[in-house]
Amino acid sequence: MSILTTATRMWLTRSTKPFLFQNEYDNRLPFDDCDKLGLYVHIPFCKKICSFCPYCKTLYSRELCDKYLDALLKEIHQVGSQYRGRKSATSLYFGGGTPALAADRLKEMVDAIQEHFILNEGIGIELHPDNVTPSVLWKLKEAGVTKISIGIQSFQEKFQRMLGRTNELEVSSLGKTVSEIPFETVSMDFIFALPSQTFLDLKADLDTAFQHGANHVAIYPFIDFSFASASIEPMSNREKRALLEAITCYCRERGYIRDSIWTFSKGGRAKYSSMTRDVFLGFGCSATTLLTDQFKINTFSVEEYCRRVSAGKLPTALTCRMTPRQRMVYYLFWTAYGMKIDPRNFERFFGVPLKKMYGMELKLAQWLGFLAKEKDNYIMTSEGAFSYHYYEHFYTLAYIDKMWGIMRTEAFPETIEL
Repeated sequence: MSILTTATRMWLTRSTKPFLFQNEYDNRLPFDDCDKLGLYVHIPFCKKICSFCPYCKTLYSRELCDKYLDALLKEIHQVGSQYRGRKSATSLYFGGGTPALAADRLKEMVDAIQEHFILNEGIGIELHPDNVTPSVLWKLKEAGVTKISIGIQSFQEKFQRMLGRTNELEVSSLGKTVSEIPFETVSMDFIFALPSQTFLDLKADLDTAFQHGANHVAIYPFIDFSFASASIEPMSNREKRALLEAITCYCRERGYIRDSIWTFSKGGRAKYSSMTRDVFLGFGCSATTLLTDQFKINTFSVEEYCRRVSAGKLPTALTCRMTPRQRMVYYLFWTAYGMKIDPRNFERFFGVPLKKMYGMELKLAQWLGFLAKEKDNYIMTSEGAFSYHYYEHFYTLAYIDKMWGIMRTEAFPETIEL
């Protein structure tokens, strides 16, 4: 696993130099000249810790949550006030955790963001199915939320039990609620590649989602993180491939638009993605910030996050100052997730033609059938999409699993090499 990711990194960066994350931070972030800036806010609280979830999370208490939100507002103002006036931003996403546990103060946070940023593409938030109630959804609407993503995982009881979900999903009630309180995007998330899961299982989930208010779905693969407590046997790669291809063909036959490796939309207008941004600012514990030549990640510790922000310092735990080639590799990896690479955007961002930097790799990807040329763009084929999915699994376990595993136990690690 590490051999594959290391060899790929060395080849694409033309260097043996790893991605080096060091315990350092800047109290001023250079985002003034960043175009199409995305914003992300992490709220880590959950009423129950799901065994399969790898994200930064902690058990909810009202007192701790309020303390955290106070610190979060300070971080937003500390970063936002560095820009004179209001900086244009594409969108704002709230993730977690269970962000809706802070629904009563969501407008306060959105107002703080809008003091410093102009949002051009709406506001999204992740929801647990238990959050899909009229009172919560109205609070989200009042705060300006335009997109919701509901973490269903599966409508089927056998998989709900496998994932440790004990509450019974009232499908008709959920559908009625989202239809009565409409949002621009209603996305529903599902996990695929669970033991014994079949195409018919996934098809039933997707059909149920679209029949009960969703106009966008995401089917994320189950990944066995080393620090997650779920005792679930991962599916073989052959089975994963067959399942992903079958559901992709089914969605295509139904007229759904594939807008990323794992997401499909009804009508093509609904979108929900907090990942595919060229540059972004992250607020809250574990949130990441990606700028022109650096990547930063905040501490995972809620207490240390609050302490650091209260001292007037940014809560950055680690900073990676990227070489130009490293930044290009990161850019291309996440751009490819959206199924299309536009050479003009690459040249606009880096000031150098894509072909000049990766012409050989692009020709090889076309020869292998991973990419197809469509006018001036490179489009991911079905073969390429599965290869991306396959490689992303290795990337996750070699990079993300290692980093998050360390940061879950160390608030400010000295250094991490990837």
